[in-house]
Amino acid sequence: MNSIFSKIKSGLTRTRSNLVDGITKAVSGKTRIDEETLEEIEERLIAADVGVNTTLDIISALRENLQLRDRNDSQAVLNCLKSELIERLQMNGSADTASNQKPYIIMVVGVNGVGKTTSIGKLANHFVQDGKRVVLGAADTFRAAASEQLEIWASRANVEIVRNKPGADPASVAFDAVAAAESRSADIAIIDTAGRLHTKSNLMEELKKIQRAIDRKMPGAPHEVLLVIDATTGQNGLTQAKVFNDAVKIGGIVLTKLDGTAKGGIVVAIQEQLRVPIRFIGVGEQMDDLQPFVPEEYVEALFS
Repeated sequence: MNSIFSKIKSGLTRTRSNLVDGITKAVSGKTRIDEETLEEIEERLIAADVGVNTTLDIISALRENLQLRDRNDSQAVLNCLKSELIERLQMNGSADTASNQKPYIIMVVGVNGVGKTTSIGKLANHFVQDGKRVVLGAADTFRAAASEQLEIWASRANVEIVRNKPGADPASVAFDAVAAAESRSADIAIIDTAGRLHTKSNLMEELKKIQRAIDRKMPGAPHEVLLVIDATTGQNGLTQAKVFNDAVKIGGIVLTKLDGTAKGGIVVAIQEQLRVPIRFIGVGEQMDDLQPFVPEEYVEALFS
């Protein structure tokens, strides 16, 4: 657990430097936490991509919950802020992906460039380390490199992969991957999908088609649709999420590249605006740098 915590803490260095250090500096030396100080805290939260409405709610809560005697205590302010962030991140839970359903079918979506295929490989490794048998489905057939990349990750994670030739029907590959997972008594099947077609509507229709094909092979599947978002895109990632959610009903978020941004507050904005739990966060380039998201650990790593 300590190694996991240290990875998350290391990945959040830039966010911590901009957000927490800035707030600490704003509070330190003040005889009283006045409105000017609260405005400084507000600016730091918005800069970290927490989101304007969420930030205003947090500031309002700070104003109400801080006792008068605490208003000259920087640690009391930080503790109150930590409590507010944890409470918001817990609202939608972060339940474990992969229920008792076997095979548990996960469909992974997201635009090109967010780290989708890499995340699938790391996700497969995570489940393998947990003793699960995993099958990958290379249903992003529009890019020849996508299937090849996924095959490399399958080899690294030591899992099986179902793929077809470039240009093959993505829905049929997804169908075959579910069939293979069933016949091979796999615990989990993770289906990769395209991140870009000629138009946005074109992509969403393709994803719906894949979803229908999976359901046709295994009624009720996919059991979860995970959306991969690049944390460095900030609020643009939220816009992407809303479009995907309208098309295929997102069940969870995989947030990548948190180690490369000073805007780790995006996790709060996602929970508040989408009401969709964050399942995993990417805090580095190594195979085990995709970690389950635990709100308390995340906030503690941010403030420690």
